[in-house]
Amino acid sequence: MIRIGLLGYGNLSRGIESAIKRNEDEELVAVFTRRDPSTVKINTPGVKVDTVDNVLNYKDAIDVLMICGGSATDLPRQTPEYAQYFNVIDSFDTHPKVPQHFAAVDEAAKKAGKLAMISCGWDPGMFSIARIYAESILPEGKHYTFWGKGVSQGHSDAARRVEGVKDARSYTLPVEDAMNAVRNGEHPVFSARQMHKREVFVVLEDGADQTKVEETIKTMPDYYADYDVTIHFISEDEMKKDHAELPHGGFVMRSGVTGDEGQHHEFIEYSLKLDSNPEFTGSVLAAYARAVDRMAKKGEKGCITVFDVAPAYLNPKTPEEQRHTLL
Repeated sequence: MIRIGLLGYGNLSRGIESAIKRNEDEELVAVFTRRDPSTVKINTPGVKVDTVDNVLNYKDAIDVLMICGGSATDLPRQTPEYAQYFNVIDSFDTHPKVPQHFAAVDEAAKKAGKLAMISCGWDPGMFSIARIYAESILPEGKHYTFWGKGVSQGHSDAARRVEGVKDARSYTLPVEDAMNAVRNGEHPVFSARQMHKREVFVVLEDGADQTKVEETIKTMPDYYADYDVTIHFISEDEMKKDHAELPHGGFVMRSGVTGDEGQHHEFIEYSLKLDSNPEFTGSVLAAYARAVDRMAKKGEKGCITVFDVAPAYLNPKTPEEQRHTLL
């Protein structure tokens, strides 16, 4: 059995917890929280909930530690820190800062002789794989990624961290005209603003400055500054009633040409439509935890991404079964 620990217990952790139950070779060993452990009720009977202060006591009991914090402030600190003691995996999703995060985690993991995976999920993650395959097959062309309509957990987390925000839900919406242009065989050059819009629903803390909150969110680098952003201020009851679910999805497209003269247009599209963003992301992480465990046992060290993992490592079937049923 692959023994898994969860650092943090929110939507993503609950998604991973659910996915572990569907993987017969994995078991949840412990959940670690910054809150009072007695107040955290998990969905797996008999599993220990402990404070993050005690996580190092479990070094010999955990094969893979899942780091489930937010990309804005948690993961840049937590993943390098815990890669000194555990094989780890995170879902860091701030695309422009992936190289910087990789370098920090790689240094920590190599020094400790551990294996660490970053930016695992569906984007970065499954969409990244779709992009690298499509670009390799159609080297002459362009790729396009459209997200939504759906709730972005990373963007929602970033908005919730703004002073004066009690709760927030951020939706990403693709621009339909842009998607249709790509599907029609055009090779347009888009700005971020031309491809997506963002719609944010915010519950304010009592006494918060609404104008300041709106300005802070709309000008936030890496998250909102490059998009047309609409912000709605709503009540806590409205948030619970209308925005409790966490759907998402999106499209990766590659438009390219083949033939001696580039006379033939070829088009690749990979899409996801998700009822539950955290549950699907948790399912991806559960599969890659298997890969991290297998690769670590073969002696691999340092930091890796989904690009470094052979598909066979993800699947619990034997190589013979994989070839028979999947190839």
